[in-house]
Amino acid sequence: MPELPEVEVSRMGISPHLVGQTIKSITFRTPKLRWDIPQELKQLEGEVIEQIARRAKYLIIQTQAGSAIVHLGMSGSLRVLDAELAPGKHDHVDLKLTNGKILRYNDPRRFGAWLWSKPDEVHPVLLGSGPEPLTEEFNAAHLAEKAKGRRVAIKQFIMDNKVVVGVGNIYANEALFSSKIHPLRPANKVTSAEWDLITKEIKQVLATAIKQGGTTLKDFAQADGKPGYFAQELQVYGKVGEPCPNCGEELQEQKIGQRNTFFCDSCQI
Repeated sequence: MPELPEVEVSRMGISPHLVGQTIKSITFRTPKLRWDIPQELKQLEGEVIEQIARRAKYLIIQTQAGSAIVHLGMSGSLRVLDAELAPGKHDHVDLKLTNGKILRYNDPRRFGAWLWSKPDEVHPVLLGSGPEPLTEEFNAAHLAEKAKGRRVAIKQFIMDNKVVVGVGNIYANEALFSSKIHPLRPANKVTSAEWDLITKEIKQVLATAIKQGGTTLKDFAQADGKPGYFAQELQVYGKVGEPCPNCGEELQEQKIGQRNTFFCDSCQI
């Protein structure tokens, strides 16, 4: 599933092609993805795209009439293409612009979403969301306050969107390894100094991933590109049985909150 860095790179990639352009038409080739596609999205036709924003793992295509809220699900991708290019089997949505380009949404598994939001409305899928991890609002004091009395495993805690948005499975594994915090440690057993370190490492791993992804932006104009994905410099994720890059001990794997978790039993305490 695309995580926050991939979604942010998608936003960076499509924004230069869309912002300031007028939406000529919207074509839906399926009535439903993860949820029914709201017909209100047709209100965007004839509107100028003012901004492509991101909240958590959702992209927001903003106009004065309202916004399309897009989630890539597990297999979705967005590409900017020539309008004449015929759609493929899994090309479910085309947003046609007056400059002769289209924003095409492809999703083989149909777990993504296209939603509608009125101007100045917070869509229900975004209500109650925590702070963005790369903002000043996300800090050690915030985490320590949210962790009071919480015995949930710290990995589940930092992946809770009510605590902080967008820290997905890959980057939760990586940040905890860099912080030398065991993923099963109860959230209320983390010290203030450790919260400082965890906050720093979450910000660092996400910022680095976004920076790496920026080198793939050319893919957004290619019909066969996979925009938003890039070579990730991972230390532990997916590397069960391999030697720990710090101590050489064998890396472990365990399900925590139904998610595969990778860690070093020696380095992480």
